Amino acid sequence: MKIAILHGPRDLKIEEQPLETDNLAPHQIWIQTRISALKIGTDRGNFEGAEQVPGAPDFPRWVGDSNLGVVRGVGSLVTEFSVGDRVVSNLPHQSDLVIDDDGPVVRVPDGADDEDAVYAWLSALSALCYRRANFQPGENVAIVGLGVLGLGAVALGPLFGARTIGIANSPVRLEMAENIGAHAGFLSDDPDLQSRIDQFTRGDGVDLVILTANPWPAHRTALEIVRPGGRVAIVALSGRGEASLDFNPLAMELFYSKGISLIAVSHRAGSMFPADGRDRFDRKTAVRYVLDLMADGTLKPGSLITHRMHYTEMGTAYEMIDRREKSMLGVIFEWNELD
Repeated sequence: MKIAILHGPRDLKIEEQPLETDNLAPHQIWIQTRISALKIGTDRGNFEGAEQVPGAPDFPRWVGDSNLGVVRGVGSLVTEFSVGDRVVSNLPHQSDLVIDDDGPVVRVPDGADDEDAVYAWLSALSALCYRRANFQPGENVAIVGLGVLGLGAVALGPLFGARTIGIANSPVRLEMAENIGAHAGFLSDDPDLQSRIDQFTRGDGVDLVILTANPWPAHRTALEIVRPGGRVAIVALSGRGEASLDFNPLAMELFYSKGISLIAVSHRAGSMFPADGRDRFDRKTAVRYVLDLMADGTLKPGSLITHRMHYTEMGTAYEMIDRREKSMLGVIFEWNELD
């Protein structure tokens, strides 16, 4: 099988590695990849060699975490999957993979397009931003950082009952936010940003900010625009690869005096009405939920795709995100072999 391996900063190679598919263990499934998706923020940080994230593997390491393929083989005790099923996995860019059936893999329902479904794990993370912050229908939600993850939160907001505001550093991204359902959109460096937000919210302010961008200026914007007593759900790795701070991210006027809550979007979300002996909204359940939205046409993250490339062009794509090309958003790698 072929797999993308990062040997060091900006040193990406597609390698051949052995993969045993003829003698699957009882609970294993073999998947051949159709497409995989680039997650621009995280993958760019890995490619640039930003500081080590706790728990992340060191170089050489795999890259990518959004993979859609077809089941080509199943072990003798597998009951959830059958040969021919389309599945999405939270696994790297690679042509084939073998995984236990209880691993991070979910069957794609009929009606869900491949180019939507490949974003299912990322869309589930966008949904977790709301769930972890105990979102209430009718709240005003601002999304700071409009990559695929942030735009996923924009698209889900109206479905959950939110009034959504996209905050970006590029007019191109604001247009994308509008096209996917944002109720309003503003540039982060607009000198009248706060007054525009006040006008849109009728003075009620932003109840919840979802922060998906790593740079410190984005962090500061999130703290500035949230209303007193509001929440900031942080799914970014704030400060990753950034220069030293020129402000205190927990300054009294931005944090304590406003009485806000900062929430890390990780681990499981709490529940007022927990299910018996299980996590009602575990990761795989959350993925199935967004896949159902994709199957009925309610959620279409594939509309954000700007580039479709063969996997052999992967290095070019990483170089483009390294240059921070704003026209590049959704990137799909196709894993068919060229003639």
